[in-house]
Amino acid sequence: MEDETVNNVMCQFTDPEGTTLGAPLYLPQNAGPHQLQQIVNKLLNNEEKLPYAFYISDQELAVPLETYLHKNKVSVEKVLAIVYQPQAIFRIRPVNRCSASIAGHAEAVLSVAFSPDGRQLASGSGDTTVRLWDLNTQTPMFTCTGHKNWVLCIAWSPDGKHLVSGSKAGELQCWDPQTGKPSGNPLMGHKKWITGISWEPVHLNAPCRRFVSASKDGDARIWDISLRKSVICLSGHTLAITCVKWGGDGVIYTGSQDCTIKMWETSQGKLIRELKGHGHWVNSLALSTEYVLRTGAFDHTGKTHSSPEEMKKVALERYNKMKGNAPERLVSGSDDFTMFLWEPAVSKHPKTRMTGHQQLVNHVYFSPDGNWVASASFDKSVKLWNGITGKFVAAFRGHVGPVYQISWSADSRLLLSGSKDSTLKIWDIRTLKLKQDLPGHADEVFAVDWSPDGEKVASGGKDRVLKLWMG
Repeated sequence: MEDETVNNVMCQFTDPEGTTLGAPLYLPQNAGPHQLQQIVNKLLNNEEKLPYAFYISDQELAVPLETYLHKNKVSVEKVLAIVYQPQAIFRIRPVNRCSASIAGHAEAVLSVAFSPDGRQLASGSGDTTVRLWDLNTQTPMFTCTGHKNWVLCIAWSPDGKHLVSGSKAGELQCWDPQTGKPSGNPLMGHKKWITGISWEPVHLNAPCRRFVSASKDGDARIWDISLRKSVICLSGHTLAITCVKWGGDGVIYTGSQDCTIKMWETSQGKLIRELKGHGHWVNSLALSTEYVLRTGAFDHTGKTHSSPEEMKKVALERYNKMKGNAPERLVSGSDDFTMFLWEPAVSKHPKTRMTGHQQLVNHVYFSPDGNWVASASFDKSVKLWNGITGKFVAAFRGHVGPVYQISWSADSRLLLSGSKDSTLKIWDIRTLKLKQDLPGHADEVFAVDWSPDGEKVASGGKDRVLKLWMG
């Protein structure tokens, strides 16, 4: 029988990567998350106190240690490993109402994307146009015409100066978001439709000039917007490329229907490495650094930057801070119902295989802080995984149709999903429950995006209406 007077427990703090913080400490068992926060801030010598969440064997600690120990019958004779996870210092309000339903597109809305600073919104549609929307007045601002076929994907440059769209005919067009006018002629080269677009991170090159496009024709192409042409063609996949990401270390990742993921360097377009393991098409790729790559030098404070050099510097600081000492991680989702977590700079073998979905995995996405991965599937569920170990955390059930796309709030506390069932849903990462149900669309929701500043959500789909949602 244990002696009831033992009121201390030996604890070892580690960061999410597993690095220990100081030596093991004797802590009073009545210490809760609040006391642990003070201790960790002290051990890390933080001048400004930061918020942390604490996890013991993948379970969040929300009670004093003794309550946890009794409930889980944990022996106090062993050292208790406590993982501390930094939390965002700002809080995003969950959106709960539709603030505008804006008609304009004549066919389905296939993609929506907020600009890196969250001040502008673009959408691409089956009516062959790209539209830019005024978020202050919640009205259409520019209609960008020029494509001959459906606009399948759009991507903002991380400095916010350019918008590129790709169509079902295989051409790409660069637009000036300030005027809605095309910057130059369409970029031709792909023989089939465009499946993805990703810009070179601004911390590697400012102002933004290069982006990569992926196509059903099996090639990816790097374009330079000042030269207005394709500078490198990345050939090697034997089937269609379905997704592409330009990583923070300067490597391009392509996922394909040939079941492989290829890594390319970007000065000559050489193949660096192949990541194999999936038994069917690769549908979606996500990078742990994606949020800082997308937002570049823009953060939640809304500060503006005077020069490209300053932007590059701030973006590099944000990237390095987010990445820490850990390598950039990649998650792939496939038609084989599984996902893999990779550390591509470290090994060509996956770190872990993530199984649980009963149907194809449509979209995977890292939280802005890199601590979580979310996946959307045709099995109607959204699943949450640990972004560092790849371990399964929870399944969010509530949609009654396939889930097409997901997006995170900037503080990594809330997750948004859009589905064939015509609803959007917001999930709470702390409670692992549904936070908000957002019906309103008359048909399937194809595209959702949460603005990087956290203020608003945009959605679009088969009913041709663009909806804005606010908190």
